[in-house]
Amino acid sequence: MADARFDTQKLKDFFLNYSLYIILGLMIVVVIIINPAFLSVSNFINILRQASTRGILALGVAGMIVLAGTDLSAGRILGCSAAMTASLVQSVTYASRMYPGMEKDLPVVVPLAASIAIAVIFCLINGFGVAKLHLHAFIVSLGTQLIAFGVICIYIDSQKNGAQALSTFNGKFLNVVNGGFQIGSFTLPYLIIYFLIAAVCMWIVWNKTALGKNMFAMGGNMEAAAVSGVNITKNIMLIYLVAGVLYGIAAFLEAGRIGSVNTGTGLNYDLDAISGCVIGGVSFSGGVGTIPGACLGVIILQAITYSLTFLSVNPYLQFIIKGLIIILAVSIDVRKYLAKK
Repeated sequence: MADARFDTQKLKDFFLNYSLYIILGLMIVVVIIINPAFLSVSNFINILRQASTRGILALGVAGMIVLAGTDLSAGRILGCSAAMTASLVQSVTYASRMYPGMEKDLPVVVPLAASIAIAVIFCLINGFGVAKLHLHAFIVSLGTQLIAFGVICIYIDSQKNGAQALSTFNGKFLNVVNGGFQIGSFTLPYLIIYFLIAAVCMWIVWNKTALGKNMFAMGGNMEAAAVSGVNITKNIMLIYLVAGVLYGIAAFLEAGRIGSVNTGTGLNYDLDAISGCVIGGVSFSGGVGTIPGACLGVIILQAITYSLTFLSVNPYLQFIIKGLIIILAVSIDVRKYLAKK
């Protein structure tokens, strides 16, 4: 009887821990059954390519969730930084470029640095609000979200030729973002490689540095971490600084990936990043999460989105399905937390 109860409990724990993966996996299987053409190398490469920038964004958001917080401003910060990137990489032969005085293409590192700088400034504002003003991350990031949206609208509206999308980028920038390595019969996009490098770097930060250890300690119990000698303010600011760097890199790459930046760029990216993290096991209860889990969550969510588009599902219905996935993910996360208590 004891063994039977033990096996039943193990089975319950298994379904509690992996139920979301099972459900989403079954959804993908159904798509494959409906249209077997979905199961192709090119489709999987496209999914990974589209997930890359959101994945890098999610790597930054994951740190806030480990701290038992969140970041609603990530998408709009990305949009702001992407707009700056786009304005600096427009082709000098484009008559309607934002800066007509630029007579030669800037080195790629310049727009990258500008993108990171803008993202870091916004993230440090969020970090200051959380660390020094003791505001909840939800509130301060909500305010920053609105500020970032206002900034990108003003910036794009300030063009001499009137408000228009920032587009027509120079070839060097497009090659850095959209190029790839030829492997056999298909091309491995640089975007996937950038995502992998960012994930490896963040795995090292989370698992092999004092910052990572302090982050999990603070997320598990902020008061206990403070008593044990962790500098709370310093570490929170550093976590937001790292997130800003990731946001800036993601924005730089996203500008090139989509080829055009407007005031809507970045809309709901934060929700995709948050839901991807939660799907991947980064818990809102704080102190729990892994980099591979966050990456896998973003890829699975992107696979669902891609598969729905592949089947020509109504875009409005896609919003409903993604919303249900987010509710399901958070519900399972809460159940895990209650089960541990």
